[in-house]
Amino acid sequence: MSKEIGIIGLGKMGSNMARRLREKGWTVHGYDSSVSAVQELEREGIHGAASSEELIGSLEFPRLLWLMVPAGEPVETLLFGEDGIAKKLSKGDVIIDGGNSFYKDSIARAKKIEKLGLKYIDVGFSGGPAGARNGACLMIGGDEDTFRTLEPLFSDLSLPGGYKFFPGAGAGHFVKMVHNGIEYGMMQSIAEGFGILEKSDYRLKLAEVADIYNHGSVIESRLMGWLKSGFAQHGQDLAEVSGSVGHTGEGEWTAKTAKEMGIEAKVIEESFAFRVQSAKKPSFVGKILSALREQFGGHSVKK
Repeated sequence: MSKEIGIIGLGKMGSNMARRLREKGWTVHGYDSSVSAVQELEREGIHGAASSEELIGSLEFPRLLWLMVPAGEPVETLLFGEDGIAKKLSKGDVIIDGGNSFYKDSIARAKKIEKLGLKYIDVGFSGGPAGARNGACLMIGGDEDTFRTLEPLFSDLSLPGGYKFFPGAGAGHFVKMVHNGIEYGMMQSIAEGFGILEKSDYRLKLAEVADIYNHGSVIESRLMGWLKSGFAQHGQDLAEVSGSVGHTGEGEWTAKTAKEMGIEAKVIEESFAFRVQSAKKPSFVGKILSALREQFGGHSVKK
């Protein structure tokens, strides 16, 4: 395939993907329901489209489309709705779902797409907007022959060594789902620990604690580095940060999947439950979680 791609969904992630790929020598076409998002990228050399249909028409066959839209109904509607794109494509075209879709949805979509003679790849994308711009971690599922054809794309989007293929429709999204479940547990542990530190009688500067934890300790991590940045940005008390924590579904999916398998996943399950309960019971632990989500994912921390 030529180095030409269409990206549908030019939010924080999709726009930075477009910028990175253009710098890697790709011809990038983009569409988003936000006209201003399209116009901003057009000024940077990306080919904008006024509709998904116009985007499809601008691509050379076989077409390569990357969907970067929210999981669930938005993906379903975009693909198979009344004005869905799946029936506007031709045999041999490739659709990549790069959002955090539920893996069972990806399995079902792959079957429907393949019946139309199209190819489907699911990609779990980790690294947030900064990863989309500077090199991401990609967990890729689907058909291996299609993956091999697209490998230069994944190489250009990822950090060195930052992409892996897992055979089977939905496998990439499954690996990413579990990744996010693990992430919930790790973040919860950090937040609870700093809740204890904040409540102690010692006059601790929490940014300095995060800093020393991140210099050779067993719990050194990117999350700890992001927490230090959160304190630097918002202050020790995180006064302007919400103690109610947002959540996007992956932690819940992981806990439910574990139950279906007969596997205990108490840490992940309780981490998700904390986020749900934080809507009514905001706390400093919740502030830590919100600050972390802002640092790596660009999520709002406003009260």
